[in-house]
Amino acid sequence: MTAGALAGRRVVVTRPAGQTAHLAALIRAAGGEPLLFPALEILDASDLQPAHRLIEHLDEFDLAIFISANAVTKALALVRTRRGWPPALRVATVGRGSERELLRQGFAEVIAPSERFDSEGLLDLPQLERVQGKRIVIFRGEGGRELLGESLAARGAAVEYAECYRRGRPQIDPAPLLAQCARRELDAFTVTSSEGLANLKQMLGEAGWPCLSNTPLFAPHERIAAAARALGVKAVVQTDAGDEGLIAGLTVFFAKV
Repeated sequence: MTAGALAGRRVVVTRPAGQTAHLAALIRAAGGEPLLFPALEILDASDLQPAHRLIEHLDEFDLAIFISANAVTKALALVRTRRGWPPALRVATVGRGSERELLRQGFAEVIAPSERFDSEGLLDLPQLERVQGKRIVIFRGEGGRELLGESLAARGAAVEYAECYRRGRPQIDPAPLLAQCARRELDAFTVTSSEGLANLKQMLGEAGWPCLSNTPLFAPHERIAAAARALGVKAVVQTDAGDEGLIAGLTVFFAKV
């Protein structure tokens, strides 16, 4: 990343509150100005009892998969109120952010992809090829994708889900961001989930749609980019995964304009 590559650029960061520091710091380091507008709120799951029951039996599992950084923080908070982590229970995850969080939480070895940072990338790893007869728990949010669990079950694993959080739409005033939209002061949106994108559109409403649809939108996954195009966003830039991928995409894009 080149210092000053985003000089004068105002970049909207839509990650949940409390999860913006890393991306915001990267934007500032490149000379840009991050504008924090969380489009997702991470809440406790509606019913935590099923997760509690699985946590009581963690010793019986061979592998625990965390589907996101939110799953890591929420699940481990639940675990630590009830028990210690079984020393023999291996952990895996799909993305760089969740891998960093697991390492920060004290796990020395994390199974995670090094190229494609999603369920498909995790399923491609050799550690998940031969899972017949293994018991696997997947910590996730409510209503997550079924691909990972279904694929592991098809390979012969016994899979159980521990839903430890849910996603909501924040109740925040969009007026300041809409005012900047009206003054054409925004240079880019960054969106890191399809649900966050849908929330963002609703939160900005009809008044903000011209701005959202015409401002370059940067997405670190093909599913999010496709969702943005389907909504009618005109300039969608798919970047590499993670915050570093977003910064690299922003840098390359604004070097040309």
